[in-house]
Amino acid sequence: MKRLILIIVAMATMSLATTQLSAQDLAHYKKIVKELSSAKYQGRGYAFGGVNKAGKYLEKEFTKAGVDEVVCQPFKMDINTFPGAMKMAVDGKKLQAGVDYTLREFSPGVKGSFKLYHIDTANYNSDKIFADLASPEYKDAFVVCDFWFTYKHSADFRRLQSRKETPSVAGLIYTWNEPLKFYKAYGERVIEKPMLWATTSALSATAKSIELDIENKFLKDYECFNVIAKVEGKRHDACYVFTAHYDHLGLLGKKVFYAGAHDNASGTAAIVTLAAHYAKNRPEYDIYFIAFSGEDAYLRGSEWYAKNPLVPLTQIRYLFNLDMIGDNNPVQYCEVSDEGERGYELFVKINNDKKYFKSLDRGKLAGNSDHYPFAQRHVPCIFLENKEGDAFKFYHTTFDTWERAIFDSYEPTFKLVTDFIEQY
Repeated sequence: MKRLILIIVAMATMSLATTQLSAQDLAHYKKIVKELSSAKYQGRGYAFGGVNKAGKYLEKEFTKAGVDEVVCQPFKMDINTFPGAMKMAVDGKKLQAGVDYTLREFSPGVKGSFKLYHIDTANYNSDKIFADLASPEYKDAFVVCDFWFTYKHSADFRRLQSRKETPSVAGLIYTWNEPLKFYKAYGERVIEKPMLWATTSALSATAKSIELDIENKFLKDYECFNVIAKVEGKRHDACYVFTAHYDHLGLLGKKVFYAGAHDNASGTAAIVTLAAHYAKNRPEYDIYFIAFSGEDAYLRGSEWYAKNPLVPLTQIRYLFNLDMIGDNNPVQYCEVSDEGERGYELFVKINNDKKYFKSLDRGKLAGNSDHYPFAQRHVPCIFLENKEGDAFKFYHTTFDTWERAIFDSYEPTFKLVTDFIEQY
C-alpha cells in the first residue's frame, strides 16, 4: 500500500512538472512577444536601426535558450523609410497617421497645399479626366480614387503616376476601408510622385483640398542580418529547420510605429521557445532556427539565405515557417511545397488524431512568406499561419499591438510540429 501511494505521488509530481513546464513555456513565449512589439524596437524597421536591435536581442535569447551555436548572417538591401515629418490635413482637419492615412512604401516625400480631383467611378471617362487635369484649374492637384477601382483601369492610373505622361498631377490618393494597412514589400525604390492611402471616412467625396508635410529617407545598402541558432542532434547528415521573420514595418513619422505583435513577434517567439525545448530534449537530427530579417521587404533575408545556406538545402528533411501563429482560429491555414507532400499527409494524420486544430486549411503555394524561396528550390516545407482570427484583421496596421495579442494557437502549433519531428 505504501509503495502504491509513493507511485501515485510520483505520477502526480510528474504531471505537475509537465503542467509547470508548459506554463513556463507560455510565459517565456509571451515575454518575447511583448518585448519585440515594444516601442524600444520602433516597429522593428530600418530608419533608426530598430530591426537590428531586435536581431541582437534574439541572438541573446537563443543563447540563453541553451542552443549550441548562434550565427548572425549579414546582408544588404535598399529600402525607403519615413522617419521624419508626417502630417496630413483635409480641408483644415488634421488626420492621424497610420489610422486615417498611410503611404505606399515607395512614395517620395511631399510638402505643400493641393487641390483634390475626385475620379467619378460611376461615370468613368478617361478622356474627360485627362482633359480636366491638363486645365489650369487642377494644376498640381492630387487625384483621389477608390483603391480597388484603379485595378479596372490600371493603364490610365499608370499614366497618372508618370511625370512625363501627366506633369500637372502632383500625386495620388487611393481610398480604402478601415483598418488601413501599410506595406514594405516594394520599398526598394522611390517612384516619381507621392502615393497615399486614406480611409473613406477621413477623405470624403466632397473634400476640396489637402495639406501635406511628409519626409522620406531612402537607405542605400542598408546592413541587416539573419539570426541563426543551431541545436545539435544525434545525427548530422540531415537537419530540420524552423523559420520566422522578426522584421516588421517600422515607423510612419517620428511618433507612429507598427508593433507587429501578431506579425510576426508571434512566430519569432515560437522558434525561440522551440529552440529552448530541443536544447533540453536532444533531437535525432540537427535543428536550425532561423529568424529572418527583410521578410516584409519582399523576402530579402530568406532569399539571401536560400542562396547562401549554412548547410546544403538538400540536407533539410523538413522546414517549418511560422508566420502570424498567435490567434484564435480553430482552423489552421497552411501552404506546402511539392516536395513536402508526404510530410503533409503526416501533419493531417497527427492533427486528426490529437485534435490540435479543428482542421488544416491548405492554400495554394505563394510568395507570401519565408518558406517560398525554399519551396522554389525543392525543399520539403510547410507554412503555418493562423489567419482569419480576431488578431489577423489587424496585421499590417497600427492596431497589431501587445494589448491585442492572442495566444490560443501557440500551444497546438508547438505540439503539432514537435509531434511531427518525432514521427517523421
